[in-house]
Amino acid sequence: MTALVNSLRKLQLPKADGAWLTIAVLFGFIAVFDGSQLPKSILFAARALGTTAPYILFAILAVAYLKASGAESLVAKAFDGRQVRMIFLAAALGGLSPFCSCQVIPFIAGLLALGTPLAPVMAFWLSSPLMDPAAFLITASSLGWSFAFAKTVAAIAIGLLGGFTILALTQAGWFADVLRPRQSGGCCGAGSSFKGKPHWRFWEVPARRQAFSKELWANGQFLIKWLLLAYVLESLMLAYIPAESIAGLLGGSGLWPIVLSAIIGVPAYLNSYAAPPLVAGLMAQGMSNGAAMSFVIAGGVSSIPAMTAVFALVKKPVFFTYVALGFLGAVLAGLLFEAARAAGLA
Repeated sequence: MTALVNSLRKLQLPKADGAWLTIAVLFGFIAVFDGSQLPKSILFAARALGTTAPYILFAILAVAYLKASGAESLVAKAFDGRQVRMIFLAAALGGLSPFCSCQVIPFIAGLLALGTPLAPVMAFWLSSPLMDPAAFLITASSLGWSFAFAKTVAAIAIGLLGGFTILALTQAGWFADVLRPRQSGGCCGAGSSFKGKPHWRFWEVPARRQAFSKELWANGQFLIKWLLLAYVLESLMLAYIPAESIAGLLGGSGLWPIVLSAIIGVPAYLNSYAAPPLVAGLMAQGMSNGAAMSFVIAGGVSSIPAMTAVFALVKKPVFFTYVALGFLGAVLAGLLFEAARAAGLA
């Protein structure tokens, strides 16, 4: 008996993927409690995923090429020079870089460990999880090009807000000690990294070809599972959530729906790939434009794995400042986008 117990303890069962497991559980619940909705949800998710497929393909090819060629190493050049210029470059590259909120953590840890000033690091840190090439295309396909462009501008602007706020606070004597004594790595694996000058014809090098294939597969299945989960949730939301309840809670104009959306967006976080389809469904049921922007921006800062890594990486004052800047940026982005829509500018 003891030998059997020890054998069972040593048995390593594969970990179930949270997204796929959630999809399976959702389908199971639908089948049990409302069987007539199951084929509707499956068809809805399949059609939506098919519509988004060209965007997914282009995005994963672009990101895999950046990784395999080593072009992502060019991001580090944003952190050379004077802090003001560094903040502008870091915010801009963060809003365009192919880092998810988890992948950016090892990069940030390395920069801080090398003594890079916190201000440009914070600019990159805040803007990077909010937008990347894949998220841009998926946002455009779900919410329209104007929303995608506005979110990109908001990501860069929030990076600038964070960078210059930290610069002012640092000059006032804050954040003299940033890192915790013990640091933790990233949460989703940054994949292969090639240093030095980019090798644009990556297919000439076997290791780079392997990195391209690995990134293509990893990013492809990552996007597909999260989007599929989002579309299943959207189908259920449209089927079971009364439109008037959404309109009453997050609809209308003014400050309160935008602030409430930022508050709800933090615990209700879905990543930048899963959020746009859900927000599209909410907007169809009465969510205002400003509230939608506030929701996706606030959620982009609040990835639970990334927040855990952030908390483990830096000391509490830096962590809470990061969260506060993300929340403030979400509210301001929502207010400005709502005003721009009302004026016909977006």
